[in-house]
Amino acid sequence: MSFDAGRAVFRAHEGGKLVVRSRMPLTDRESLSLAYTPGVAEVCSAIAEDETLARTYTWRSRLVAVVSDGTAVLGLGNIGPAAALPVMEGKAALFSEFAGLNAVPIVLDTTDVDEIVATVERIAPSFGGINLEDISAPRCFEVEARLRERLPIPVFHDDQHGTAIVVLAALRNAATVTGRTLGDLRVVVSGAGAAGVACTKILLAAGIGDIAVCDSKGIVHGGRAGLTSVKAELAAATNHSGLTGSLADAMRGADVFLGVSAGFVDEDVVRTMADQAIVFALANPDPEVDPEVAHRHAAVVATGRSDYPNQINNVLAFPGVFAGAFDAGARSITENMKLAAATAISEVVSGALAPDYIVPTPFDPRVGPAVSAAVAEQARRDGVARA
Repeated sequence: MSFDAGRAVFRAHEGGKLVVRSRMPLTDRESLSLAYTPGVAEVCSAIAEDETLARTYTWRSRLVAVVSDGTAVLGLGNIGPAAALPVMEGKAALFSEFAGLNAVPIVLDTTDVDEIVATVERIAPSFGGINLEDISAPRCFEVEARLRERLPIPVFHDDQHGTAIVVLAALRNAATVTGRTLGDLRVVVSGAGAAGVACTKILLAAGIGDIAVCDSKGIVHGGRAGLTSVKAELAAATNHSGLTGSLADAMRGADVFLGVSAGFVDEDVVRTMADQAIVFALANPDPEVDPEVAHRHAAVVATGRSDYPNQINNVLAFPGVFAGAFDAGARSITENMKLAAATAISEVVSGALAPDYIVPTPFDPRVGPAVSAAVAEQARRDGVARA
């Protein structure tokens, strides 16, 4: 794509998408003394004695750090921190628009796991939650796991869990539309990166019938040599049918195709799927299965694109997840909280399901409050809530 400063997309981003504004009008000496010195010293002293007061008297309790190293940005790949910043600004804008939360984009000039973890750990006192974004696999798994262990605030890798939550919500409704339950379905996941691993895990937790994961070398199974620790864990938990071979082999007779990779699936392969097939081809901008092809062979089709029905969009999940976690004062985001978020999203449209309407649109005003309430309630049930 050639650079043209006059194009609308560049004009829209000129100067960035974010600003910081004071909530306190600074119009006279009294207001200045309240907002800053000497009045602020009293608040600082109170927080020094009881750090929990920072939840009430700073913006920390409603502030998210959106953190990336720029190694897995959209479909662009490893483009570096500066080029990733527009995406992180956009994510911060979505937090504001869809959940009323403040968010600060932070891009890091390192890809070293130790350095990323140490940096986020040091800035964490400024924030109520950490949203990890566009960090490539398998490093993203270790970064998230270590930060979850070390920090007393929610840590959430949206590329993994945001995608997984919305996929589960959509698949539950797609099963209903086709007269089945999750337990009836055999699923093939194309892609064993961040999204593929998280989607597989949440579908297993939700009671999926069977699931096989494929990477660029074919079906992930226990007898395959050279598996990473992450893929070995997947192999142990999936593929109860004992399938081996290629993606095409896995898709023969499958009920569901879930694409979270940059691959391409030929129509002849899609044609071999079971009757009433469900195709979620989520690669952007080019889905693994062309939507027109998918509609010829599947009962329900979803993509990651906004120009087709049934868009699987993370914005349905992450704003409400963080809002609910903050409302409950949650120390972490549990697996049950993710499942609760998926259920809330699916129930928003459960009374009006159709093959082209299995998830709400990002602009449905019911979504954020429903997800937030479900997540907060589940946090209290799971014992991770402070409020």
